[in-house]
Parts: sequence; C-alpha cells; structure tokens
Amino acid sequence: MPNVNSAPPVAGLAGFNALSAAAAEAELLTCCASRAFAREVTALRPYRDLDLLAGVAKAAVRDLEWSGVREALAAHPRIGESRTGGQASGPSPGAGRASPADSGESSGGEGPATSREPGRSGRESGWSRQEQSGVGAAGREILEELAEGNRAYEERFGHVYLVCATGLSAGEMLARLRERLGNDEETERDVVRAELAKITRLRLAKLLGGAA
Repeated sequence: MPNVNSAPPVAGLAGFNALSAAAAEAELLTCCASRAFAREVTALRPYRDLDLLAGVAKAAVRDLEWSGVREALAAHPRIGESRTGGQASGPSPGAGRASPADSGESSGGEGPATSREPGRSGRESGWSRQEQSGVGAAGREILEELAEGNRAYEERFGHVYLVCATGLSAGEMLARLRERLGNDEETERDVVRAELAKITRLRLAKLLGGAA
C-alpha cells in the first residue's frame, strides 16, 4: 500500500510498540482522531502483528461513544474540500454558519463536542488528500453537487459526511452520499462507525508501512 511519504512515519510495528505512551497516542491520533481510541489501542500494546493491531483498532472504533466519533469526525475535511479548507467548487457546505463540529453543537444530545482537532496534522491532511484523489478528476457539475450534498447531509445529521474514499470516484462518493441521506439517525451512525473503522485500518497500514 503506498504511503504519503517515501518511508513510514513509524519504524514498523516494533517501533510503534517501543514508543512512549504519549508518542504512541499521538501517532494513533493521525489514524483516528479520538483520544479514547488512541488511549485504548496504546494501552493494549505490545502487538505481535499488524492483524492483531488492526482488529483491536476496529473494535476500539466500533465501541466509541458517539462523542468520541464526533471528535474523530472533526479531523476529516469535507469530501471535495480544497487544501485551503474551501469546497473545490461552489460554496462550502454550511457557508454563513458554523458547522456543528466547529461550534460544539451535538446532534444526539451529548455534551458539547471538543473544539480541538487532535488528528489535524500535516500527515493526516496529506492522507486525506490522497484518499480523496478521486475528486481531482471530477467536473464542475459533480463538484457542485457534492457541495450541495455535503450541505444537505450536515443539515440532516449534524456532522460531516464521512466515507472511506480510497478507490472511489467523485460520482461514487456522491451516489453514496445521496443514498445515505435516506437513513435514519441510528442507521447512519452505524454506517459512520463502519466507514471510520475502514479509514483507520488503511491509515494504520500507512503509519506502520505494512498491510494491516
């Protein structure tokens, strides 16, 4: 699996196991920007192989409280968002208002979401651009439809539309967005957790330079 950089950020699984707890958590936050996730996966070291680490990470994501999922979502740019933070074409979803992730609003009755974005690093941003590479070939019409779809999704569910975009075209991302707009909140939360787990698995492989 290709990495954003020429070498893995961590010197393999042995290197990850040898990190201090604080350093290991910081690395894991670039894969899933939830502090609870990073603490849990770090606490269960050492890992004998990447499959075990990937399995623990998947379970940790699926077991997150919704507030932890929202914390992770805050580190993900909107699909089609440019490097400078705006939509690649057309107005940014939610233009003229703060998004729930930014304002601390919660869609499910939990306490205010954290305003800090622990996973928003240069490496994480590079991975996001790589994962959304399918948007680069999209025409203006598709990009505008994505902008409108993002806006509708955020208004309906109160958080950014998350999809494991690796290998998907902009049209496929848009089709999935439209399909998910028909979900009820509970169903969509399950989908979001599954997508977050997929992204986390791929990023762990990039982090450690292997196939998780």
